[in-house]
Amino acid sequence: MNSISRRRRAAAAALALSIALPVSMSFAQGDKTIRMIVPNAPGSSVDSLARTVGDRLAKAAGGSVVVENLPGAGGVPGTTHLTRAAKDGQTLAMVSNNHVVNPSLYKKMPYDAIKDITPITVVAGSPFVLVAHPSVQAKNLKELVALAKANKGELTIGSSGNGTILHLAAEALQSEAGIRLRHVPYKGTGQLTTDLLGGQIQLAFLGVTGAAQHVKSGKLHAIGVSTTTPSALLPNVAPLAQQGVPSYDLQGWIALIAPGGLPAPVANKLHADIKGLLDTKEMQEALKIQGFTAMGTAPEATAALFQNELARYATLVRQSGMTID
Repeated sequence: MNSISRRRRAAAAALALSIALPVSMSFAQGDKTIRMIVPNAPGSSVDSLARTVGDRLAKAAGGSVVVENLPGAGGVPGTTHLTRAAKDGQTLAMVSNNHVVNPSLYKKMPYDAIKDITPITVVAGSPFVLVAHPSVQAKNLKELVALAKANKGELTIGSSGNGTILHLAAEALQSEAGIRLRHVPYKGTGQLTTDLLGGQIQLAFLGVTGAAQHVKSGKLHAIGVSTTTPSALLPNVAPLAQQGVPSYDLQGWIALIAPGGLPAPVANKLHADIKGLLDTKEMQEALKIQGFTAMGTAPEATAALFQNELARYATLVRQSGMTID
């Protein structure tokens, strides 16, 4: 083979490699910026996790990650921006359970929650904890069920809003425990927690991180956690599944997604980058402080979770009869 042919073949190989390389390889060389959309308000758990991951990803790769908050309407507007972005791996979004709840709540969606996104990984998960005001004479689920039945649906349970994951956690519990509680929706967890601490409402599911300090101080007492294993932040609080509702298992999760149709090599490389971060002790400790457990599911497993959760929440929404529009 002459030198010209060798050079041509080398150039062609280099061109093919540059086309095949995932964007994160270019990002790792410091000449790319990843835009990470957060369809939630600043300070939310999704926002906090996005910044924790983004900062460490940028540090490790030598590039930059810009977090952009586009909150409102359960995350629909922000996710709409994601679905319309270029399929090059440079625009990502961090979403929560709401992503697969929304299709059951909204009669019209500007995108398909499954077909118009590419799942990358479930970054982390966290249980919820069912907590009660100290005036509630029930220390565990058995006592709560008896109290609820005796009060014939008059016990109040607050949530962060109709159709939110905290509302659905309550609906799932009522369905499986055979009880009825009076739902009181709020606009977010701030006033919900304030009223729960003040005794204006009696029960609520809260994120374990926000609830732990109030449980430990005695301002609230914990009935049970929503996952089948205890939380590291509340190790002495038994799972609800061990208290009479064995199939009850509901976890808050936060996942990284990209626009639909992202090439598999790009998705796989992004997953490998994030999984590498999640496997470090530093990252696991940072997540633990926020009440999260690192996960790092593969794209295929993440897609399967989305499908399963979509069907599950559709059933809960249908049972509750709630809609947003």
